[in-house]
Amino acid sequence: MSNTYDYRMYAQQQAAAANAYPGMPMHYMYGGGMMNAAQTTMPPAVPSGAVVTPQGGTVQTLPATEESYIENILRLNRGKMATFYMTYENNKEWNAKIFRGVIEAAGRDHIIISDPATGMRYLLLTLNLDYVTFDGPINYEYPFQGQLITNTTPAM
Repeated sequence: MSNTYDYRMYAQQQAAAANAYPGMPMHYMYGGGMMNAAQTTMPPAVPSGAVVTPQGGTVQTLPATEESYIENILRLNRGKMATFYMTYENNKEWNAKIFRGVIEAAGRDHIIISDPATGMRYLLLTLNLDYVTFDGPINYEYPFQGQLITNTTPAM
């Protein structure tokens, strides 16, 4: 594989950038400093999801996996019974409250649980969440050195 760059492609990419942002100086489009054409070379087009190295090779990125955030962990445990310990600052009636129910859904800022005994559903804000306990094992997945590790923690 050759490490040389096809400057015809560079000229085409630079012309496309100039057409996309008419009137904008080229040095703003390529790093903000005053650069000449040799310093603003763009890497060649590659398949989606790949990265071009300075030597001209490509590095494939890993497929997107859920990261280890509370909402993703709760989503992995949908349908399980859990106890949610919540704190509400400056609340005179109750500063701390415990909710118990089956996890139905979880988003970036909320959790939806249902009480199987009453059928009542609760929309809880993760802002108030202190911690969660589960009656049984927890489903938990996370990427580690390019591999996906699935861990089911044993019940205590």
